[in-house]
Amino acid sequence: MISASRHGNAFLCALVSALLLAGCSLKQDMAEQPKDRPLWPSDFFTDGRSARPLVENTVARGAVVEDEMAVGKEYNAFPIPLNMDLLERGENRYQIYCSPCHGLQGDGNGMVAMRGMKHPPSYHQDRLRQVPNGYVYDVITNGFGAMLGYSAQIPPRDRWAIVAYFRALQLSRNAKISELPPDVREKVLHPSAENKPQKQGEGAPGGKSE
Repeated sequence: MISASRHGNAFLCALVSALLLAGCSLKQDMAEQPKDRPLWPSDFFTDGRSARPLVENTVARGAVVEDEMAVGKEYNAFPIPLNMDLLERGENRYQIYCSPCHGLQGDGNGMVAMRGMKHPPSYHQDRLRQVPNGYVYDVITNGFGAMLGYSAQIPPRDRWAIVAYFRALQLSRNAKISELPPDVREKVLHPSAENKPQKQGEGAPGGKSE
């Protein structure tokens, strides 16, 4: 009888302890750290804000270079020298970041588009031939429509290199003979024999000869 009573008391104590523990929240120092989240109020500082103002003349990392290259959307020149090195760099960056959607020729027939994604507009349409360089730079930086911005992947100078190559692609399909340099114009108007397209059967094994 005594043994049964002791077992009953022990069970009752265990039950009461379990109920007490269930009603108390376990303290988790790692989960409930003393900290301030962004924009939380604070009584530690006199202005009541937890976020502190930036020190005078503070410059974000990379912001100086970004500011030198940043222009308005209506800007229609180049903030850096335009030369072959810049065009070659632009071609290289374009092939990496742009051609998967826009295609190697800028006609919107990139591999991503050919596999089912929405085709981007052709660079050779009149609307995009007329937009300022600053507009193109802004699209590369911030994105447009389904296209995300590439500010994190492409530094400002390389964005301008892509803009330069973008213009070169447009010019490749819309240049006038009169605007070409004399040596290039001569090659177009009077192509050499090795550059002339061969007719079917000419110069090929088994081809007819007079």
